[in-house]
Amino acid sequence: MLPKGLSGIGNLPGMLKQAMQMKTKIEELKESLGHETVEASAGGGMVKVVVNGRFELQSIKIEPEIVDANDVEMLETMVAAAVNEGIRQVQELVKEKMTELTGGIDIPGIT
Repeated sequence: MLPKGLSGIGNLPGMLKQAMQMKTKIEELKESLGHETVEASAGGGMVKVVVNGRFELQSIKIEPEIVDANDVEMLETMVAAAVNEGIRQVQELVKEKMTELTGGIDIPGIT
């Protein structure tokens, strides 16, 4: 008789197969997330960014009327705010997709 906690060791090959299948599905999901994008904005839409599911900044659009050589700090703040919002939205997207994939099981380091 196996010690308590090791009773499932007889199904190790099955568990390894499931783990490999999950790894493959996660890799496929990561690839597909690279094709998904979110758009975020700041300053009432004066600064817009597009971020993909791999957390890569794809584009930044700045409305010309907010460009003020005397107030560069405001523009920098709006760009940072838009990028941070884009990243937050991608984090939510990744978490949602991973939850669908794992059936709600939280796997540390993945989401």
